[in-house]
Amino acid sequence: MPVRIINHRNLKTACRELAGRDEALGSIFDTYGTPPLWDRPRGFATLIHIVLEQQVSLASAKACFDKLTALVGEVTPSAILTLNDAEMKVIGFSRQKSAYARHLSEAHLNGGLDFDQLHKLPDQEAKLQLMNLKGVGHWTADIYLLMAMLRPDIMPRGDLALHIAWQKLTNAENRPGSEEFVSLAERWRPFRSVAARMLWHFYLSDRQTKRSTTARVI
Repeated sequence: MPVRIINHRNLKTACRELAGRDEALGSIFDTYGTPPLWDRPRGFATLIHIVLEQQVSLASAKACFDKLTALVGEVTPSAILTLNDAEMKVIGFSRQKSAYARHLSEAHLNGGLDFDQLHKLPDQEAKLQLMNLKGVGHWTADIYLLMAMLRPDIMPRGDLALHIAWQKLTNAENRPGSEEFVSLAERWRPFRSVAARMLWHFYLSDRQTKRSTTARVI
């Protein structure tokens, strides 16, 4: 029976399946084990958080999101729309991301962004509906489907960490581009979301190992 969502119960089983048919992913599983689920709450606040993560580090985006919650409490469309340009800038929103956040807030309040309905849609329809919104491109929509909707077969387009991880893992001379990586990820159907988690797990674990080694040397 097809897996409808990835959860803590079936994540390890899916990892084992991928590890058994892909040597590179198998090496990750053997070395680092099952990755975190990295699930996020469904809804508006998570989408705003993902928008903040566009083209910046996760740490920077989290710091910005934490400042936002400290200022307004629950992150809701109405709360976002109470903030002026100066307040958004102090929090850490760029002018462009401020515009995105306000547009998403208005869309949600006007019925153009219905999360309950969104979660009932098939992957491609849900993605297209998100991408109809200003500020939501392929990567933002993919991350929402993967982490908030927990869909099993999503490969985030344009995720640099995944490209770097694959290059290191396979000792490739060149880092794959976005389209190339999406194409090679076809081999991991119907668990591309799980493959992404495994590659993120490798990326983060490899960086942590190098930091620990450097610290011991110093």
